[in-house]
Amino acid sequence: MSEREILDSFPAGHPRGSWPAEERAAALREQGESATVVMDLDTDSFLIISEGAAV
Repeated sequence: MSEREILDSFPAGHPRGSWPAEERAAALREQGESATVVMDLDTDSFLIISEGAAV
């Protein structure tokens, strides 16, 4: 099982949609972070998550 950490979040109602989250995730990946964008329906947000090492 892997541990997930929320690195950042952006509101889904942003005028540019998921682009701000995708851009932030790309910047984190350039820094060596394993960053992925997912949609959290409960909070209506795009979350940037990092999947850590097995626990």
